Amino acid sequence: MELNGAMYFATESPVWGGGRAFYDPHAIGRVLARAHLVTAQQFADIAAQEMYREPGTDLDLVDALARGRAVLGEGRYETLVCAGQIDGLPVLTFTAPWGMDDVPWVSPSAAYVRFLASGLLSASAWDVEAVASYVAACPGAAGYWSTETITDLLLDGTPT
Repeated sequence: MELNGAMYFATESPVWGGGRAFYDPHAIGRVLARAHLVTAQQFADIAAQEMYREPGTDLDLVDALARGRAVLGEGRYETLVCAGQIDGLPVLTFTAPWGMDDVPWVSPSAAYVRFLASGLLSASAWDVEAVASYVAACPGAAGYWSTETITDLLLDGTPT
C-alpha cells in the first residue's frame, strides 16, 4: 500500500548498525508499505517489542483511532499513527514522536536496507528498480545509497 507522508532514517540501531526507518505522516510525499491483518493484541505485542517493552499488555488505541495519533512515550516507535483504512479496517503503525526535520538523518546499514527493501518487494506491488529508487531517495539514505547500489544489494546481496 502507499501512505501519505515520508519515510526517513534516523537514530542509530544497535541491532542493525545504522539508521532506523521512521514514518512522518505530516511530511509531503508517499510511503511504500506492507499491510498485515493482525489483531489488536498482536499489534500491541509487535509495538511493545519495538518499544523495548514487555509484550502481553494491551495498548489503548482509542486516541490513535479517534485522532489519528497517540504519543505513548518520548522514544523511537512510541507514537501510534492511524494512517487511514483498508476495507473499513484501520491502518495502524508506530513511529517516533518527532518529525522528519527535527532529528539528524542517519544512513541505514546494508543489512537493514536489504531487509526493508525485500519486505517491500515481497508485496509484489513494485519491481526491484522501483523499490531501490524509493529507498535511495529517502532522507538518511539519499546521498549515501544509490538506486544502483540497492539494486545490486537486492539482486546478489552485495552493494557495489
